[in-house]
Amino acid sequence: MPLSRFLLPLCLFIACAAPTEATEDTDKAPMNVVFILADDLGYHDLGATGSTYYETPNLDRLARGSVAFDRAYAGSRVCSPSRASLMLGQFTATHGITDWIGAGAGEAWRNNRRFTTHLPPEYVRVLPDTALTLAEAFQQGGYRTFFAGKWHLGGAGSMPTDHGFDQNVGGNDKGSPAGGFFDPYDNPQLPNRRPGENLSMRLADETKSFIAANAEAPFFAFLSFYAVHAPIQTTEANWRYFRNKAVEGGTADHGFEMERRMPIRTVQDNPVYAGLVRQMDEAVGLVLDALDSLGLAENTLVVFTSDNGGVSSGDNYATSNLPLRGGKGYQWEGGTREPLFLRVGNRVAPTSVAAPVIGADLYPTLLSLAGIQADLPQVIDGRDLSPLIRGENWPERDLIWHYPHYGNQGGDPSSVIQRGDWKLIHYWEDGHDELYHLGRDPREQINVAERHADVAAELHGALLAFLEDRGARYPRPDPRYDPALDQQKAAYFRDTLRPRLEQQREEMFRPDWSPNADWWGSKIEE
Repeated sequence: MPLSRFLLPLCLFIACAAPTEATEDTDKAPMNVVFILADDLGYHDLGATGSTYYETPNLDRLARGSVAFDRAYAGSRVCSPSRASLMLGQFTATHGITDWIGAGAGEAWRNNRRFTTHLPPEYVRVLPDTALTLAEAFQQGGYRTFFAGKWHLGGAGSMPTDHGFDQNVGGNDKGSPAGGFFDPYDNPQLPNRRPGENLSMRLADETKSFIAANAEAPFFAFLSFYAVHAPIQTTEANWRYFRNKAVEGGTADHGFEMERRMPIRTVQDNPVYAGLVRQMDEAVGLVLDALDSLGLAENTLVVFTSDNGGVSSGDNYATSNLPLRGGKGYQWEGGTREPLFLRVGNRVAPTSVAAPVIGADLYPTLLSLAGIQADLPQVIDGRDLSPLIRGENWPERDLIWHYPHYGNQGGDPSSVIQRGDWKLIHYWEDGHDELYHLGRDPREQINVAERHADVAAELHGALLAFLEDRGARYPRPDPRYDPALDQQKAAYFRDTLRPRLEQQREEMFRPDWSPNADWWGSKIEE
């Protein structure tokens, strides 16, 4: 369901994009910034973007009051590269963090027992200190800076406080919450406070406290949820509510199908995941309400997006991204398509935007909207979205993704270039290309590379030229590749794992289902 269900039509864009009335003092005041980043949230995981199962009233409210981008993309199909793109304004091939930090590369990839034809290349494993991060740019602009939640861009020496954040609550080298979503958190950067406390609400509360303490000065707050990443956890009350909703609505006879390599979820009916989404939405509401109560909403730029697509394969097979193909780790739209809401205080009226944009664009955009002119040492691949928001001419440009790795979720080592509605995927195992026209084939079902050979050749050349210019790294054939083991693993995914997933899905609908004695710790405080 398009965002235009809630927002004004694109045909009214120019009229809508004009600033609303504001006082002269408000217009001159530096804008505060609250950047809210979800982890592993898919494009269709919100009510505002089409979900009829998950319930997200606070994010839907934010969408209605924002410039909402119907074709927004994360910088990568997995987390660390995408987060680095947000921090640096660069495509993944430029900054070199091409896989999630900690993933095996080279011969270490064999430890995953996937028996693939190639070994993925090494990659940059910390956020480079030679570049100016988004936080450092705001810091130089006189802003107080704050980070809460998931970092996953390096450990000691490459923590948030090493890259421009004055404060860090909960951010470290881990990609998932070590202690789960309820206190005790097992996080050295987040002291335990109350047994059973919800992690998303805790991070939001810490962000609220920072905002209140810095209400008189410009601030840049980055709230980076661990939700909705695995482990998938919620309370018994949330599970029961969404379990009843699924059962009363009529559950599908199956919930999984085989994608190219692994099973993939095809329905949104996971009651535990729905509860986890609800908890994150409630936490977002806490921050939005704080801005309202402090009288800061009109002069605060609020950004909401996610770092990669929803997890439909691997990592608990949590959600479905249909009608988009694939999900986290995949080269198709489900791997990178994201919600993106940009609420620009009282300076830009709500509307929807159809032009394709990418996470790297947010770096120059936020600096532009905040009026910060920074002397940047790094190449910026992103484009300032301010002209687009104002309804000015927006020339077509190429969006590029480089992921020369195998996704834990079943994706292939490949690179992607998108120009308008044309999308070309180049596969590094055998060198073949797939070409899709997203306007006519949004599900990416019909490869038209042969039918439109001229388009495919032009995009192929542009993609490889960009990668060569950036010194990109590529996978290499594994001399120990055994096709028999590869086929054996494929049979396991098809004949063992998929039936097991169907069984686990059915068990979650049983009225007496329980994951453990205390619902992952949410009942400790009781």
